[in-house]
Amino acid sequence: MQELLEKYLNYLLIERGVAQNTLEAYGRDLRRFALIAREKGFTDARQVVPEVVIEYLVRIKDEGLSANSMNRSLAAIRGFYKYLLHEKIVEQTPLANIELAKVWMRLPDTISKEEMNLILAQPGVETAATLRNSAMLELLYATGIRVSELIGLTMNSINWQVGFLVVMGKGNKERIVPIGKTAYDCTKLYVEQSRPQLMQGKSTDVLFLNRFGGKFTRQGFWKMVVGYAKKSGLHKKVHPHTFRHSFASHLLEGGADLRTVQVMLGHADISTTQIYTHITRERLKEIHQKYHPRG
Repeated sequence: MQELLEKYLNYLLIERGVAQNTLEAYGRDLRRFALIAREKGFTDARQVVPEVVIEYLVRIKDEGLSANSMNRSLAAIRGFYKYLLHEKIVEQTPLANIELAKVWMRLPDTISKEEMNLILAQPGVETAATLRNSAMLELLYATGIRVSELIGLTMNSINWQVGFLVVMGKGNKERIVPIGKTAYDCTKLYVEQSRPQLMQGKSTDVLFLNRFGGKFTRQGFWKMVVGYAKKSGLHKKVHPHTFRHSFASHLLEGGADLRTVQVMLGHADISTTQIYTHITRERLKEIHQKYHPRG
């Protein structure tokens, strides 16, 4: 099997032009898989059965690997066997009925509506900076956009007449997301009162400006979110993506359909959005157990 692995990695490097980091990660994953297969008595790639793949997944899960790492590992093995099929070295793959590691996928971090309200109440509107911070947090929660999309917004990104954002997402795909009254009013107030102060006489179309009149960094916004979460007294890990996860979860809890949430989040595949239905089901179970007389 080792010889076939090296041939496959060379194929990825020379013929597919795979990036070095990806190649190294795939190499580590595949060599670990080969080691576990050998432990189970399989030294020939043609003999490997689905149980070996499952054993491999269980091992790396027990070691605390993230869902993304597990999916990458499985993608590496899948690619290896696809190559062997193409080269007619094997007649079938042991991964035919094994999906990506959804079974072990960690649910996204979310917070309740009450916890979200606590965080949103922290900045206030007393200064140009705090009004800007309030507008950014309100808009992030109201739309579920990514941090990169938030800090990339320009003055032309908002349609004030209709009340929606035009967002440029992954793969330069444009989508339209409604804003909502609270975020709309807060953002409008920021544009009218705070932004002119933060511009410091500069000319820029960036919507949210830092104290130097420039574009916000992801790190700067991350620190802001973490700071307000601590200030609110929450003993949970809260980061910018928590807002996106909570946006989706709260919409589904409120009765929104999955396709609509998928469109607003900008997910290419609805299976990515479906993970949030697990959260709402778990929360419904918790509420039922807590409040039902026979829960």
